[in-house]
Amino acid sequence: MPLRSARTGKVARDAVHHPLFARYYARVSVAAETRMGMGGVRDRLLAGLSGRVIEIGAGNGLNFAHYPGTVAEVVAIEPERGLRKLAVEAALRAEVPVDVVPGAAEALPVKSEGFDAVVLSLVLCSVRDVPRALGEVRRVLRPGGQVRFFEHGRGGGRAMGFTQRALDRTLWPPLSGGCHLSRDPLGAIRDAGFELGPYRRLLMPERGPVLPTSFCVLGTAWRPPQ
Repeated sequence: MPLRSARTGKVARDAVHHPLFARYYARVSVAAETRMGMGGVRDRLLAGLSGRVIEIGAGNGLNFAHYPGTVAEVVAIEPERGLRKLAVEAALRAEVPVDVVPGAAEALPVKSEGFDAVVLSLVLCSVRDVPRALGEVRRVLRPGGQVRFFEHGRGGGRAMGFTQRALDRTLWPPLSGGCHLSRDPLGAIRDAGFELGPYRRLLMPERGPVLPTSFCVLGTAWRPPQ
């Protein structure tokens, strides 16, 4: 199944351009693998996957080392040029075939119903149009296919919610690559027509201060078989 953009690895204009945040994220995310236990979260996120998988917002490719050998192919979409370059390097080290492709979550450069699973890992916080992005997820996923998600969003009490919303209206998105703190990933996935499966709420880091970014959810959803 050909990809419209995978052959050349080029697009006329990057869908996302956050070079300073990309460099910061690349350093922090690597450290978080052990310090925050993110490596273990990635193992749980991807365990048991098989067939063709599309990962949306692959970042610097830290998930690639955690895909099980039952996965036949990963198509990894990353719109930010600096992170995409790092993802290509990670793909070369991966034990499963990974094709890193430029593109935006709201307009995935792949054909419909071509994947057995979609992976969303810390991406719904930063996409420009969450319903449209999840509509694309539903389009490219085969009926009965599954969505694996690890996302952060709203959480805590009234004071924390106020803080998250205030940061979203002011400093946080421009400083953090378009990230938003007060979105509701579970509600968005449900509203997009997916059937929610088992999920778990957790704090990251699990031990330490509770921050506006700490409230996460890890789980599975399915496109209804129709």
